[in-house]
Amino acid sequence: MCLTCNHTIHRKNHNFGWSRDFVPALTCKPGETIHFECLDAGAGHFAPGSTAEAVTTLDFSKVNPVSGPVYVEGAVPGDALKITFRKFIPSGLGWTANIPGFGLLADQFPDPALHMWSYDPSSLAPAVYGPKGRVPLKPFAGEIGLAPAEPGIHSVVPPRRVGGNLDIRDLAEGTTLYLPVEVEGALFSIGDTHAAQGDGEVCGTAIESQMDVEVTLDLVKGANLQSPRFSTPGPVTRHLDGAGYEATTGLGPDLMTAARESVMRMIDLLAAEHGLAPVDAYILLSVCGDLRISEIVDQPNWIISTYFPRIVFS
Repeated sequence: MCLTCNHTIHRKNHNFGWSRDFVPALTCKPGETIHFECLDAGAGHFAPGSTAEAVTTLDFSKVNPVSGPVYVEGAVPGDALKITFRKFIPSGLGWTANIPGFGLLADQFPDPALHMWSYDPSSLAPAVYGPKGRVPLKPFAGEIGLAPAEPGIHSVVPPRRVGGNLDIRDLAEGTTLYLPVEVEGALFSIGDTHAAQGDGEVCGTAIESQMDVEVTLDLVKGANLQSPRFSTPGPVTRHLDGAGYEATTGLGPDLMTAARESVMRMIDLLAAEHGLAPVDAYILLSVCGDLRISEIVDQPNWIISTYFPRIVFS
């Protein structure tokens, strides 16, 4: 129980989309702190002992549920909602799936695959992956957003200017996120909580894990933001940096092609050096490998690098 929170939104108060017409689960004043009970991206579909067969029965009309929405008093179009992440309270259970037809290398990995994770929700010690792997954890929420001005129900799958499926690993405890308000009251919701994710989330899923989240909602009047922005309280990769990195590259005139080539080369490297099956290396990269644009000015070729933290196998 959060003793400093002003409100609680329970797991039953969730939606599978964004809409200006959703009835608010509660109304808050600017500056108040709310305890959100969030579901994982599969809405509880996966459980201990689940196998790859469960991937084939996932209901895609019920993925990425978001808890809310919250009507913030005084919020009007042109303002920014200031969201400060106070605390993440993990469950200790997670999953990562290769979903056919989804992910950066969907054409190369057409079959379903699933890894179930168990981790200590108190210590957040690195989560075990196979006989040697240990993945450092950093909880955050992937879906964070406000209602768009356009009528109708909007998909939870893509990000948009008012937020949504941002999947930015650094929106973690202590970070402050600013989102442009498009409708009266802002109508804030949050969900899709993760225990860890690499920058890029290349197979399409992170360590998807049910959590509770405590956030403070405030207003910046007349901010006129064009897209989300955020500020972090300090360095963002300390949990990964300790043993350095291996990196592979892809290069050429197309960033997507270069990204794919970079990831494929890292999969080959992990398979050769650590005996991983290619799909297992792909899943591992999704939860702790980082895609970076290393160079985008020396035309006609740009460079994408995939960084893999050596601490996972040290």
